[in-house]
Amino acid sequence: MFYSLSALLGLFTFWLLLSGIYTPFLIVTGAAGALAVLLFVHRMDRFDRQGRPAQLGWRSLFSYWPWLGKEIVLSAWDVSRRIVDPRLPITPTLIRFKPLQTSELGLVIHANSITLTPGTITVEVRTGEMLVHALTASSAANLAGSEMDRRVARLERSTFVESD
Repeated sequence: MFYSLSALLGLFTFWLLLSGIYTPFLIVTGAAGALAVLLFVHRMDRFDRQGRPAQLGWRSLFSYWPWLGKEIVLSAWDVSRRIVDPRLPITPTLIRFKPLQTSELGLVIHANSITLTPGTITVEVRTGEMLVHALTASSAANLAGSEMDRRVARLERSTFVESD
């Protein structure tokens, strides 16, 4: 029951953030829409423990997301410099590496974090393996055993220890 309520709250909050209009009719409509989505997901038997929004908790909110935001800004600055200054090398590279994550949720968080960071995009994710395209060979070489990999693995471990 807790997981369903947390999913409902997460969906409704996401809807409110995207809506930006807070009239009583639209708030009720958003709540009804979030409830309908939750009922459809339950009816299709697609609601799983691993994908619940409450699983990540406050630790991710206060530790991982601010760090990721900083990394996105730094990478955006680096990519912008490479676009403007033709002397800076652009060497598109594909790299395959073994991430530290063991759960689907951990792999998804890591893959999406890589893709959110300018200059890199996750092309393929398999259990125990990721294929990533990077704008430069140096950024590709830094993916295996990176700080992001370690932070997501730590987030993954703390999530499952706290929630089980």
